[in-house]
Amino acid sequence: MGTPDEVAVVTGAAQGIGAAVARAMVRDGAAVAAVDCNGERLRETVERLGSGGRIVAYPADVSDSAEVDATVKRVEEELGPVTLLVNVAGVLRTGPVIEVSDEDWDRVFAVNLGGVFHFSRAVARRMVPRRSGRIVTVSSNATGVPRVGMAAYASSKAATSLFTKCLGLELAPYGIRCNVVSPGSTDTPMQRAYWGAVDGSAAVIAGSPAAFRVGIPLGKLATPEDVAEAVRFLASDRAGHITMQELYVDGGAALVA
Repeated sequence: MGTPDEVAVVTGAAQGIGAAVARAMVRDGAAVAAVDCNGERLRETVERLGSGGRIVAYPADVSDSAEVDATVKRVEEELGPVTLLVNVAGVLRTGPVIEVSDEDWDRVFAVNLGGVFHFSRAVARRMVPRRSGRIVTVSSNATGVPRVGMAAYASSKAATSLFTKCLGLELAPYGIRCNVVSPGSTDTPMQRAYWGAVDGSAAVIAGSPAAFRVGIPLGKLATPEDVAEAVRFLASDRAGHITMQELYVDGGAALVA
């Protein structure tokens, strides 16, 4: 990672973990294709990260298969063959199962799972003939621990994690590695929107017995950079013999999950 030939596609790159991953890749010398459905915020992020590195904004909806295929085609034409895909794009819709709407359920799966499928398939089709590449999917520690009010999100992320591992098994004969990074509560705009107007970090760290949720043993939220560093490791040659694995980055919150 970090060579002049590295071309990294990062989805969900406009903010939070995606922006932190894009920043890390730019710092390492990669050409970065930053993808997000929020075109205005994406351009602001790219302008901020662009000094001293090569990063290009590619506004796209990851849930739209045709749009994803067209985006990957453009990236390879403009930046070169994709060597790394980092799937970060995701949405969170919460609420008790009996109150979750069809619209919310479908949207969570369309982005969290469909987006990973669309981009991974489009990139893998190009990596296979080259017999090299890496795919890292940012999932969630909710894949292994039931969460009150998060059935749609947790289910979509669990499917995302297993999809990535199945993909890794299929692509292993071509030298392509696929791994998963599963963060816990991370200080991102998505997390803060979930809290609402009140800073909920202390409550998250302490846990909630009423919601059957343990706290965070390390006593702090993750930062987007914490997650980005885990992605950097799995994308690097230091992890050259690691594939189909899931690395929890949650300060111990999942315990034995």
